[in-house]
Amino acid sequence: MSGRRRGAQPIRVRSGHLDLRSPPPAARWALLIAASIAVAILGAWFLQSTIPRRIVVASGLTDGMYHELVQRYRELVAREAGVTVEERVTGGADENEKLLRDRHSGVDVAFLHGGVVGPSDSGSLVMLSALYYEPLWIFYRDGGALTQLDDLRYRRLAVGSPGSGVRAFIEPLLAANGIDESNSELLPLTNIAALRALQAGKVDAAFLLGPVRSPAIWQALHDEDLKLMSLTRADAYTRNFPALVKLTLPPGTVDLDLRIPPQEVTLIGTKAMLVARDGLPPAIINVLLDAARQLHGGQGYFEAAGEFPNTVRVDLPVSEDADRHYRFGPSLLHRYLPFFVATYIERLIVLLIPLLFLIVPAVNMLPQLIRWRVRSRIYRWYGELTLLEREVGTRSGALPIERWLADLDRIAQAAERIRTPVSYASESYTLREHIGFVRQAVMAKAQGLAAKGTGAAT
Repeated sequence: MSGRRRGAQPIRVRSGHLDLRSPPPAARWALLIAASIAVAILGAWFLQSTIPRRIVVASGLTDGMYHELVQRYRELVAREAGVTVEERVTGGADENEKLLRDRHSGVDVAFLHGGVVGPSDSGSLVMLSALYYEPLWIFYRDGGALTQLDDLRYRRLAVGSPGSGVRAFIEPLLAANGIDESNSELLPLTNIAALRALQAGKVDAAFLLGPVRSPAIWQALHDEDLKLMSLTRADAYTRNFPALVKLTLPPGTVDLDLRIPPQEVTLIGTKAMLVARDGLPPAIINVLLDAARQLHGGQGYFEAAGEFPNTVRVDLPVSEDADRHYRFGPSLLHRYLPFFVATYIERLIVLLIPLLFLIVPAVNMLPQLIRWRVRSRIYRWYGELTLLEREVGTRSGALPIERWLADLDRIAQAAERIRTPVSYASESYTLREHIGFVRQAVMAKAQGLAAKGTGAAT
């Protein structure tokens, strides 16, 4: 059926039979726009529900430094990012660590310090930042000068309540010096309660952990009846306990006029940290670290200006997102856009990238799909037309001319009803032309039969 036969009937084209209103480029763009709108609506709903608007921070006792810090973080984070910081008051760093491990506790971030979590017990916890030094302060009332922890054996000691950071920090040190409940009275008193017991003579020594400005430590330093232990074996502790550091407080550092301390004091201590479970959203990490830089970046009693905050490991793995933020700073979006706008765009990009791998191939396959769909509606009639042409060419004897013509009329009517895009109009025209070729063959067969004087069977 290739080539136009001589004497073929002209092809009739009716204006309603071709879809002139849906060219393929427009169809492709329409599908792309519709898919984009659908993805945008779905993405907007999904992203809006996933952008964090509040975090819960475990602090410590209300008379401790961590409680004070949460108030400052709350103000900065709310002002800079519009995120609400909710405080969970706890018994201290040891309890904070347990809350972080419990995914059902509702706690997202916590203040901890070195020495609470062993290197092999970190699990899913990561350090976001080291914030400042936390010295161990050992105040006592004895008239003599005490310089060793084992000097406190057989005494009444305020070592912090269960769950407090100082208790978790001091217990290994006491054990290393042979001090336990069998030879000393270990009382569960913390911060102000421990200081008041020491001032009242109810205990012989009190262990306090925190910065100089912590309420209990500040008061103890200014109490002329109390003495501060200077450890002569501080270097030994730092070599036996990796989370410990040696700290020196020169005379007059706390108060030059009052000469506090009166002479140089050697202390041991660790570092305060912001800790979270691995998987905390990077946007929240960035906001917390920006706040930490404002709060802890200055000169301190033990800290040099700019030394903190940092991601130098204490005893927990460092968050990759936090380390990246300290090394390269905030992303371009967060530098120039409000927090929620930048976070929304970042998450939208993360959502759209995998979708593009689906949408782009789908759009590229659209012409092939249209071609297959259009041709399938046309080519399905070629099978019947080919069989009819074969029968016309090979049939002899009585010929079913009327049936052949009825079949051709049926196929022609079906072809006229096929709606095709303009770019595939030639496919429709060719089918109709081929129908005309077969019709000519039928008529030629009928004329030849009439010439022989033979009637046609119906």
